[in-house]
Amino acid sequence: MLSFFWSRQFLLSRAFLWPLFIVNFFGTIYGYIWYEDQLIATFNEHPLWRLVFVPDSPTASLFFTIALLYLLFPPKSEYGITKVGRNIIEALAVVCSVKYGIWAVSMIVAGAWQGAELNWQHYMLMASHLGMAFEALLFLRFMKTGIVSLVIATGWLLLNDTVDYTFGVFPYLARELRDDLTAVRGFTYGLSLFSFLAAVMTWRFRKKA
Repeated sequence: MLSFFWSRQFLLSRAFLWPLFIVNFFGTIYGYIWYEDQLIATFNEHPLWRLVFVPDSPTASLFFTIALLYLLFPPKSEYGITKVGRNIIEALAVVCSVKYGIWAVSMIVAGAWQGAELNWQHYMLMASHLGMAFEALLFLRFMKTGIVSLVIATGWLLLNDTVDYTFGVFPYLARELRDDLTAVRGFTYGLSLFSFLAAVMTWRFRKKA
């Protein structure tokens, strides 16, 4: 019975994909609302081009939501730029979801370890972000993306990290972590590379299966 819920038949059924799409769609909207204050501050204090680097998790969720649309409405034919576009979006969906899913949970736990108070929203965020990482790796086996696209997507992550910690537009941290910014930055870069390796290992397993 358990194997059925891990099967292609169940995971790609519209009865499962539609609720998953809806959850991710509204989760993405909520994520952008969550970043509202930082987006406004960035808009007022930074060049406009830096805005795109601010909302990390909701953008990852947005990529995954689009990737689900490809599964719900498979294109009848793909070639050229259409195929490349899908491959890159799916790659971004995977590496971004894994990276920011783990990052958010790690920062919440690290803050709590140093004395930050947790409320129900923190637990909700940890559960939802772990779900982001899990669903991305789970659905990678059904995606068209490949190694080249995963490399490109990881390049985007590293660029995002560089902009975040060079210009100070990284996600707001708990007060208890503000004196650990060097460690947070190193962890963030390392997590980008880890997300790439996790995606590649999952992709290779899919190819062998």
